[in-house]
Amino acid sequence: MDTNAIIDFLQPLLGYFGDRPVLQAAIAFGLALIFAKLIAIFLGHGIGRLVRRTDSRLDDEVTALSQGPLIWTVILVGALVALRLLDLPDAAHRIGRAILLSALTLAWSVFVVRIVRTMLLALSRRGRPDSVFRPQTLPLFNNVTIVIVLGAAVYAVFQIWNIDMTAWLASAGIIGIAIGFAAKDTLANLFSGVFILADAPYKIGNYVVLESGERGKVTHIGIRSTRLLTRDDVEVTIPNAIMGNTRIINQSGGPHEKFRLRVKVGVAYGSDIDQVRTILMQIAADEPGVCDLPEPRVRFRLFGASSLDFELLCWIDNPELRGRVLDTLNCSIYKQFAAQAIEIPYSKHDVFIKEMPPGAR
Repeated sequence: MDTNAIIDFLQPLLGYFGDRPVLQAAIAFGLALIFAKLIAIFLGHGIGRLVRRTDSRLDDEVTALSQGPLIWTVILVGALVALRLLDLPDAAHRIGRAILLSALTLAWSVFVVRIVRTMLLALSRRGRPDSVFRPQTLPLFNNVTIVIVLGAAVYAVFQIWNIDMTAWLASAGIIGIAIGFAAKDTLANLFSGVFILADAPYKIGNYVVLESGERGKVTHIGIRSTRLLTRDDVEVTIPNAIMGNTRIINQSGGPHEKFRLRVKVGVAYGSDIDQVRTILMQIAADEPGVCDLPEPRVRFRLFGASSLDFELLCWIDNPELRGRVLDTLNCSIYKQFAAQAIEIPYSKHDVFIKEMPPGAR
């Protein structure tokens, strides 16, 4: 940063104090403090009042976040000018200048991370389920922002202190290869977690069934693992590398969270199928856990070996209710069939002995 232009601009004022470097430095730093205070007043009472009249909250947050970096920039620039005016040795001047520029880099790096996070949050709130920016992908973009800004800040600090980064980059490459081989499983989980957050095959609160048979409610989606809470209140932690390479059935997915329940029942040959259909429809209509829309249906599926196989199809509000509603429907079907003398057949086998072995009674 070239401070000579600022010194030339302040020279008419500083000339009144003659050849007094300490007093000139104090005046320059004091002017920076006054200017920083004016900026704070302007942003807080001037611009702040204007942005508060708008319907959007984004401009309010941007104004509030920018106040700190601007004030610190003015103060640090004033400190650089004061340092330039002091009659210090070259080594002390270089060290002081590097410290002030490093602090300035840190202030603006924090501001960039915060402002990008605020904008990403605003975009995710307005995002549609199929858009790139949505609540599920927000952690991914936040982490990418931190990595990029941190890398740029470290590079800028190295340049400020005149440190050659060639050796550091070579060392970092060798260390990265070693870490990659040592932690390949962890890295696989991290990359799979990024892809899961970006693709969003499931979200927190969904009921999923894994290829291995586990069924539960998703309670946490992290960078390394996903957690499921089963119906037995047992938490299962699955590495994201497995979740990203297995078949997952999302029972809460689709256009709505409703879950289709299938109740299979067989009646004896000779039963009145119209009566069976009416009873099943009435049972579904009387059950409060069954949704009215879509409407329940009864399907005659199969001529079985010993029964006429029917299936009651109905919808429930949440996959979590599957066990309870199925229990209620099965109990009602059994009671109603018994009351209406409709037989539910079961497998029967008759054994005929053609001839008794010799000596047997």
